[in-house]
Amino acid sequence: MDQTFVSSGTGPGIDPDAVAALADEVLDWRFKALPPAAWGSSVRDYLATGPTLAGFGTPLLTLDAAALDHNVRTMADWCAKAGVALAPHGKTTMAPALWQAQLDAGSHGITLANLPQVRVARAFGVQRILLANTLLDPAGLGWLAAELAADPSFAFVSWVDSTDSVRLMDEALRAAGAERPVEVLIELGGPGGRTGARGVDAAVEVAAAVLRAPMVRLAGIGGYEGALAHDASADGLATVRGYLRALADLHGRLAGAYADGAPPVVTAGGSAYFDLVVEELAALPEAAVVLRSGAYIAHDDGFYRGISPLVRGAGPAPFRGALHGWARVVSRPEPQLALLDAGKRDLPFDEGLPEPQLVRGGPVLTGTAARITALNDQHAFLRDAGDLAPIGAVLRLGVSHPCTAFDKWTLLPVLDDASAADPKVTGLVRTYF
Repeated sequence: MDQTFVSSGTGPGIDPDAVAALADEVLDWRFKALPPAAWGSSVRDYLATGPTLAGFGTPLLTLDAAALDHNVRTMADWCAKAGVALAPHGKTTMAPALWQAQLDAGSHGITLANLPQVRVARAFGVQRILLANTLLDPAGLGWLAAELAADPSFAFVSWVDSTDSVRLMDEALRAAGAERPVEVLIELGGPGGRTGARGVDAAVEVAAAVLRAPMVRLAGIGGYEGALAHDASADGLATVRGYLRALADLHGRLAGAYADGAPPVVTAGGSAYFDLVVEELAALPEAAVVLRSGAYIAHDDGFYRGISPLVRGAGPAPFRGALHGWARVVSRPEPQLALLDAGKRDLPFDEGLPEPQLVRGGPVLTGTAARITALNDQHAFLRDAGDLAPIGAVLRLGVSHPCTAFDKWTLLPVLDDASAADPKVTGLVRTYF
């Protein structure tokens, strides 16, 4: 029997053998994180040599194993207690091994943002995919139709926000000879926001168009509140609540429009306001509420550290920053200015600049006057560290916004303890952007 997205399904939700096979990949110059000593070895064989961070060059981006594990377990436990499902946004990491950790911890499926990301997920056997976007590419829809026909256990759902998008999807699927209708969610937007029907009445019209189209199936509603607010101020939180209440209104307006069977999906929730999503939507009747938070797995030392619900009191244990940049002082042209060898090509910068945290094997910089004031393509400007950061010193940097961090690295070393003088490298996480 063909599976719907909210069907419970069986198995791990990803092909564990495909993920395990990543350990057989041969390492070489293509992976900028790795020292030449790793070249020619498989991931498995290289890790067996017991590498440490001292053997790696700079610039570098790493993951902290304990923080990753804490974040995955914390979010899984929070969702279970709240009574909602989690389909974490896989675009944050594009790392099948991390997706597997999230699925093993109880996530229902994986959310993705575009068709190339969906193809990566299918290559690793991901069985339940939520595309938080509208798919209109005829060639892409043809590929999707073939995937659905070939695998009855593959469950896929995407968004529509206009009658035109419904018509184009339906036409492309019929032209491709699709055998299974594609499940769709009606996307509700907000003033000044991103995509999404503007207003509940417009969204109801889109739903009516879906019900008339033979190759799309109405599966629920969704949207993204994070596009409407960017802080935890009273005004920002009120804006988010207002949007979520409109989403609840849309759910009520569509009651009775769904075919018998699985309950309709109601999905929202990034990593900034998932507590409000639960407060406003979890009690909706006959709804399968699905959060799509993604950044939580790595968290950060910037934007999400300041806005996370678990910092605002929604949980007992905040997430931990699992991402760290490592950069070397290569110049001190002025007493209070040092240049590091990591820049925009290596570290995220769109939601705040990196923060100096410590000198590897040396002093702690957190709480001092040391700060990063600018990034060029390949350099960071470190000011007011003085003699704490001499030429040749390697600094650990906290970063902000994991969603623009992973894409800069095809392979990220995983450390046993990012605070140690010479951390052990216990894993290598492969990404596919």
